[in-house]
Amino acid sequence: MKHIIILGDGMADWPVKSLQNKTLLQYAKTPYMDLLAKMGKTGQLVTVAPGFHPGSEVANMSVLGYNLPQVYEGRGPLEAASIGVELQPGEMAMRCNLICVEGEILKNHSSGHISTEDADVLIKFLQEKLGNDRISFHTGVAYRHLLVIKGGNKNIDCTPPHDVPLKPFRPLLVKATVPEAQETADLINDLILKSQELLKDHPLNLKRVAEGKDPANSIWPWSPGYRPQMEPMSQTFPFIKKGSVISAVDLIKGIGYYAGLRRIEVEGATGLFDTNYENKVAAALEALRTEDFVYLHIEASDEAGHEGDVDLKLKTIEYLDSRAVGPIYEAVKNWDEPVAIAILPDHPTPCELRTHTADPVPFLIYYPGIEADAVQTFDEFSVKEGAYGLLKENEFINAFLNNE
Repeated sequence: MKHIIILGDGMADWPVKSLQNKTLLQYAKTPYMDLLAKMGKTGQLVTVAPGFHPGSEVANMSVLGYNLPQVYEGRGPLEAASIGVELQPGEMAMRCNLICVEGEILKNHSSGHISTEDADVLIKFLQEKLGNDRISFHTGVAYRHLLVIKGGNKNIDCTPPHDVPLKPFRPLLVKATVPEAQETADLINDLILKSQELLKDHPLNLKRVAEGKDPANSIWPWSPGYRPQMEPMSQTFPFIKKGSVISAVDLIKGIGYYAGLRRIEVEGATGLFDTNYENKVAAALEALRTEDFVYLHIEASDEAGHEGDVDLKLKTIEYLDSRAVGPIYEAVKNWDEPVAIAILPDHPTPCELRTHTADPVPFLIYYPGIEADAVQTFDEFSVKEGAYGLLKENEFINAFLNNE
């Protein structure tokens, strides 16, 4: 049996007053997810281990069954792997957002969703001005980039910028959590302030402002770590001889790299509501024909949640159902070799809060011959009655891949 996980990043939410106090999953038209929930088995999954921040890297590693206290090294090393930066002993990697600052306020975490093309110009400029034998900047995707510091100490407190929209940025600068890390914290804060001076009058930012766009006028490094000690999934599940990951997000590709999955690049994959669902589905189906496992990650709902845009998030959930779940189910339901399908978010991103929470997420598992439970729809509340109950750690991935 082949297996595919379709992950709608940040899809879960809280009840919304304007939607008759329903969650977006309850309110949205999702006939295919409801059908698979009706034919399959459901439950809830704890994706944020105790003591961990509810970041996408934490949640997606949990979905794949990794023991976070043993292997977690932050978001930076995952993104390094995704863009081909091989971390050496003693090198610390950090996610490095290009953000928009207005005065003292962190306006947004994405510089108005800057394009990779524009961002590349600015990252190369910063490397020219601030890079040296110890410090290097590397272009990633859109607003998500990489900072590598030789001899950096990861014992620092960094605030994820998507958690603090419209907050003053200075109180959120990096803080050392042990005295030995003070030099690293000071270095990073100095880079942030120097980047603001360098970027404020850069021609590309002046052009963006003239066009009514947010300037990318500051860096914001966070989530530091060293190279993680993750085993490929094939070591835990020997029947996964070949597998793939499909995502527009660097950190998910980095998780795939360390998990031993082939990273598939898809034309038109943006990480936003306008991502090319059709190309992603085609790539997933092509991979499933010759491989054992596919991890299809779609970011759009998470970004809509960060924007606090209920209507847009509803659209992304309905797109996931009609343009990804439906076509995949219709394509594989008559294959000679059966295909198991799992659908879930990695974490909630409530529009009201505009950031991630650690609440358990709903999931469904369907494959031909599974004994269905009584749940008839797929949402945060219906699955509480599901046959799997509340799972944690590696229980979900074991149940899914072992067809339990």
